[in-house]
Amino acid sequence: MKIGIIVADSEEFAPLYEKVKPYLQAEKPYLCGKEISFALPDVSACLVALLCGIGKVNASAAAAHLVDSGCDILLNYGLSGGIDGVRRGEICICKRFLEHDFDLSGIGYKPCEKPGQTYLYESNPRLNSLFEQVIPDAKSGTAVTGDTFVSDSETRDFLKAEFQAMSCDMETAAIAYVCHYAGIPFGSIRRISDDAGENAAETYRDMNCDHQQHLHDAILACAALAATAFS
Repeated sequence: MKIGIIVADSEEFAPLYEKVKPYLQAEKPYLCGKEISFALPDVSACLVALLCGIGKVNASAAAAHLVDSGCDILLNYGLSGGIDGVRRGEICICKRFLEHDFDLSGIGYKPCEKPGQTYLYESNPRLNSLFEQVIPDAKSGTAVTGDTFVSDSETRDFLKAEFQAMSCDMETAAIAYVCHYAGIPFGSIRRISDDAGENAAETYRDMNCDHQQHLHDAILACAALAATAFS
């Protein structure tokens, strides 16, 4: 079994890299980031982690690359803005995904609707259950994704009202899209770094630089469980 882990930001990737450095088997450049392969003790799977860069294009390219390289499962972690029902510092399990900046409403479609395509993607229920074992107090809900850092209350309130969003980020729906059409199980956990309001940039930077997210520990624990559960 081969499990891929996608991380967008170098500050979010650094703790994972340091954690698995003793177990590295290969390391090579990947577009604007890097790809590492490693094997953990007592984990019956090959693990590949990809630092892909921020945004939907980078994330979808990374997902397609890992699918093409033979990954059976894709996982993701990172920071997100909080929209509804979550507070800064909480960890969330993303169960549904929408691209909030895909908009053909000017020609009669609903916001996010893609003609002839699925546009509400879902994470794998078995992976969600594994995350719940690892993080029993995690919140869960809908993550909305767009190529913008949401930092105003008007946009935040729109995302809440229109999509019943729990959180917002710049990658998850793009990965979920690739996994949906490739038939690959996908799971994502995100830590809330800010409230997506006017002070979002400052609070995001504080959390992104402290390297105390501990998301990498949770993602590795889930990967270990998934290696057995999906074998």
